[in-house]
Amino acid sequence: MTTLRIAVFEGDGIGPEVMAPTLALLDQLAAHSDGAYHFAFDALPCGARHYAKTGHALPQASLDGARAADAILLAAAGLPDIRYPDGTEIVPQVDLRIALDLYAGLRPVRIRPGMNTPLKLSGGQKVDFMLVRESTEGLFHTMGKGEVTADAARETLQITRAKSEKLFAQTFALAQRRKAQGRGPGRVTCVDKANVFRAFAFFRDIFNSSAKDHPEVEINYAYVDACALWMVERPWIFDVMVTENMFGDILSDLGAGLMGGLGMAPSADLGDDHAVFQPCHGTAPDITGQGKANPIAMILSAAMMLDWLAERQGLPQLAQDAARLEAAVDHVLAAGRVKTPDMGGADSTDAMAQAIGAALAPLPA
Repeated sequence: MTTLRIAVFEGDGIGPEVMAPTLALLDQLAAHSDGAYHFAFDALPCGARHYAKTGHALPQASLDGARAADAILLAAAGLPDIRYPDGTEIVPQVDLRIALDLYAGLRPVRIRPGMNTPLKLSGGQKVDFMLVRESTEGLFHTMGKGEVTADAARETLQITRAKSEKLFAQTFALAQRRKAQGRGPGRVTCVDKANVFRAFAFFRDIFNSSAKDHPEVEINYAYVDACALWMVERPWIFDVMVTENMFGDILSDLGAGLMGGLGMAPSADLGDDHAVFQPCHGTAPDITGQGKANPIAMILSAAMMLDWLAERQGLPQLAQDAARLEAAVDHVLAAGRVKTPDMGGADSTDAMAQAIGAALAPLPA
């Protein structure tokens, strides 16, 4: 039996409320894996509350634990009323990206039956694409180190060839996998602002060079403003899109809106050796402790973790269980009988997780 060590960061606010049922579902899957694997969860502190108590948002021991783990689950971290002395928010999730060089941020956008999407889809239109966001440089390059005077402020955008080449390699490989799975045509859209900024012309040039190594993948381009428009008007045209850090930060929230809100939006941040899986939503202090949080984004992030671990560990059972967990979520959403408040219902976090667990039990591998 393979033991999978998972670093668990509950974080702040609703973080612990969505993490606990997610871990229970993972244990449920492991218990029915015919002995293929089991989990060892290592709870590690981070976040705004921990910073308020200790002066450290991401202690060295927690970072060391994350490095030693097979994968990292992070619920949500940061609170608006606890900030660094310069006024910026506590964001250990970004610190993890930088420390572990998690340069490829994956933000899936898939509209499932039962989601409260604002789109009016017809004629069998299918929205299922992946936004890949560079997560360590771009406009976040000088985060916390920008120049501020009484009269002006300056942040520096940085795009490097080495990081972009690795980002594009991940992106083209992802497009190939999606095509093999029947989830897309094998097309990558480079989203930039190459008509205005030299840095983005540089980004596009590296993209084109990388594309030559993947002639089986179709390539396309979109300026970021037009991309935002098309994500609303005709999002079904996209398969995989790749973009700079800040553009990806903004577009991924737009993608979450298409799915009915951040409570539905999972994510992953991948590097060469490590990966963090977390929901796109924040800590939601206004509903903390009320049992109202939607756990679906956290649960789907865990499914992404299983899929990633399957390839890393050479365990097909993990990929099968990732698909089973997604299918259980789809079943509950399509049935429409259990809805948390953000979905227009009144069911609790635990009720949603229990419904997914009940749907998971009879689903075949």
